[in-house]
Amino acid sequence: MEKLTHRRNPVVLVHGIFDTGRVFDKMISDLRQRGWNVYDLDLLPNTGHGSLDCLAQQVADFVNATFAPEQSIDLVGFSMGGIVSRYYVQRLGGIKRVQRFVTISSPHHGTWVAYCNPGLGCVQMRPDSALLQDLNQDADMLSQINFTSIWTPYDLMIIPSNSSQMPVGREVIVPVMSHAWMLTDVRSLSAVAEALTQPVPAIATQQLQSVDLHTISPANQENKKLYL
Repeated sequence: MEKLTHRRNPVVLVHGIFDTGRVFDKMISDLRQRGWNVYDLDLLPNTGHGSLDCLAQQVADFVNATFAPEQSIDLVGFSMGGIVSRYYVQRLGGIKRVQRFVTISSPHHGTWVAYCNPGLGCVQMRPDSALLQDLNQDADMLSQINFTSIWTPYDLMIIPSNSSQMPVGREVIVPVMSHAWMLTDVRSLSAVAEALTQPVPAIATQQLQSVDLHTISPANQENKKLYL
């Protein structure tokens, strides 16, 4: 059996619509204080008019230009950036490099807010879009790595908010009152740091009963629904 490892990889952060890498400034500071090397990039265009698959190629190009081929990485995607990152992982070979993958308030099953923007990227983030159906039909491949979805039930950008749920990996629910605050609230920051310390490779996904965070030990947190 392959031995589990807790080693710290470089962390790449992928922002959402209308953002730049600067949206992660507080998270970058927090993770660096905890000992991680952190990287971010600016996706162009960031307006929802560019296709998510093309934005994912920018992530692939950034990773290939920044890290040696043998260097494993951890990946964190916020909102649209989580879907862009999923495309990189699932369709552009990122599954071979990414060991820990965290999405924060990402519309894995689409958001009705995407109907407010006619851009191709937003069309791809609408419920039942062709791109989301494609990614979700083999989402179980994410069980090959350590995958965590972090989200809030009070999200007014991801509608319905449980669109951020996934049938694989770990789920962490943080009751933050704003989509944007998911990148600044201390509970979210702690949840990201905790996800980035999970051992790799991930164990097989299984459906487990929801439990309170304070009732389980760190060794048993994989593949559970957690509430912060």
